[in-house]
Amino acid sequence: MVIPSKSHVALLASPGFGHLIPVIELAKRLVTVHSFSATVFVVTTNPSPAESQLLQSAASANLFDIAVLPHVNLTFPPETDIVTRMAVMMREALPSLHSSIAGMTHRPTALIVDLFGTEAIKIADEFDMLKYVFIASNALFLAFTVYFPFMGKIEKDEPLILPGCNPVPFENLNEIAFHPEAQGYQEYIRIGLEIPTANGVIVNTWEDLEGKTLCSFKSNEIMKAVIKIPVHAIGPLVRRAPSADSKSAVIEWLDMQPNESVVYVSFGSGGTLTTQQTIEMAWGLELSQQRFIWVVRPPIDYDASASLYFESKDDKSDGGGISRYLPDGFLARTSDLGRVVPMWAPQEEILAHPATGGCISHCGWNSTLECLVHGIPIIGWPLYAEQNMNATMLTRDIGVAIRPTGQPSKVTVGREEIEKMVRKIMVDKEGATIRLKAKELQKSGEKVSSKGGSSYDALSEIVKECEMNTLSQKAKFDIVP
Repeated sequence: MVIPSKSHVALLASPGFGHLIPVIELAKRLVTVHSFSATVFVVTTNPSPAESQLLQSAASANLFDIAVLPHVNLTFPPETDIVTRMAVMMREALPSLHSSIAGMTHRPTALIVDLFGTEAIKIADEFDMLKYVFIASNALFLAFTVYFPFMGKIEKDEPLILPGCNPVPFENLNEIAFHPEAQGYQEYIRIGLEIPTANGVIVNTWEDLEGKTLCSFKSNEIMKAVIKIPVHAIGPLVRRAPSADSKSAVIEWLDMQPNESVVYVSFGSGGTLTTQQTIEMAWGLELSQQRFIWVVRPPIDYDASASLYFESKDDKSDGGGISRYLPDGFLARTSDLGRVVPMWAPQEEILAHPATGGCISHCGWNSTLECLVHGIPIIGWPLYAEQNMNATMLTRDIGVAIRPTGQPSKVTVGREEIEKMVRKIMVDKEGATIRLKAKELQKSGEKVSSKGGSSYDALSEIVKECEMNTLSQKAKFDIVP
């Protein structure tokens, strides 16, 4: 084994586009800003075209190494929860990760795992590596996760009190809390107990966004006893729109629209609407008379997260069949008003475009941060996992979003309510405060990420720890720098 002259960090990404993006962005920042070398280990199942494109783009940049671990072939019953699926897939990948690290000539001095990779911490211990857990979500989600093993029975209809944090309404809790009989419940307890065994936690948020929750990790006696280790808020860490020689058709259309006049509608890589909700969304957008870009997937009536792990028969099509899920004549009537894009759109470019002024989002944290760094207000449309918690925080605590009166994952939101929400964030006077708050957070995010900012300094602390471990390993093996 050779100890490299500069710190080498290994990062482990769970399956899924939403998990892969932040891990790759963290690797980029460590390499480009802090002069690290990095290896990103990727666990895959059946990567989507967008995932494959992301990996190809990252590899072609030659900033760091990407190691795709052997494909994990597992079959789950359709009703298996997301946590169980992810936990089992990551567990099955551990032997491959172990042998890959053992065989590396330049051994990493630190291992960074995401939420579902905490069982790999013991591999880091074996190879005398520092270990960090990267929570690609927010501080409230981290607080919920580490406190989860100590909650006991959650009383129905009573808000959850997380020490030092704002209460979380019962109906907006992470959905895993409602199923103590599921394997995923026990897996989540395990994850919550394993996080504090790391050297530190990295979380994709910042002080101005979640000051109260971040403070709880340092000052609330109960939360301090639970978390045990330092929490490093390094956000906002987001993927930026790439420079392109040619523009897609949807970006060319955006170029012709007035500033902040278009609402972008997308539910992430895994979110889907029901058949009836798709119809109501179409009518709501049309009635609002606001310009729009809508990423449409074939509806699925039984599971809002099904696109995470099931492939629709239409998923590989060119989108020609999408019109059959929309109201008769919708595409013709709205041809001058908006664009319907099947399956996937260049989200970073759309949100960065000056013509985009609002977003209907599932409140996945990657998409939320991509909105905030561009000063875009949000209509929260949470569908699964922690998205209801995110939506609560964005609406009640931060003030950059509004949401339907009912939960979109449980009820069909009517066209009239959709129309009113779109108009509120885009043009109505009563939405001005929300739009202003989004702009303020955009500036705040830029400031904290710059040299001397709180997020820059937080990542620098980790960098120093890794550099010290590199020097320690050099001394141990009598290697002169």
